[in-house]
Amino acid sequence: MALAVAFTGVSNSGKTTIIEKISTILNTKYKIGIVKHDPKDKAVFDKEGKDSFKFFATGAEVAVVSPTRTTYFSNRQKELSEIVSMFGDIDILLVEGLKNLPLPRICIARGEIDESYLDFSEALAVDSTVDMSRYNVSKSMNIMDLNDPHTIIEWILKNGKEI
Repeated sequence: MALAVAFTGVSNSGKTTIIEKISTILNTKYKIGIVKHDPKDKAVFDKEGKDSFKFFATGAEVAVVSPTRTTYFSNRQKELSEIVSMFGDIDILLVEGLKNLPLPRICIARGEIDESYLDFSEALAVDSTVDMSRYNVSKSMNIMDLNDPHTIIEWILKNGKEI
């Protein structure tokens, strides 16, 4: 079993930065898995001309194995349970995006809040550039400081969903 939580927010809101900070801290005690959603299919993972690129282009599932890492390239969308099983033994799963997953969710915001993200979030992490008086945020919403990863980690450990 692992605890899972998702992060949501507009592009450039700080999701990747806070996940990186949280993962770095948690990795001292826990085994961490991270899933990043690429809704526009823009991510590039290999270079044209490399063997793995050529293999992947055939439509096959490809694993590149070295003494220090394993990289898996898939031509099929995976369910969260499949991804978690590929990770093997993890304690905490951090998901960036994938708002359709039924996971506890932290909305990340800097500058302003896109309130459409609040409907499917249980917590909100903002920095000092957000004027909270401009927004009608539910009293039940947990509001945290985006620059305090330890508080966010406490929330994750308390509210993460066992998967």
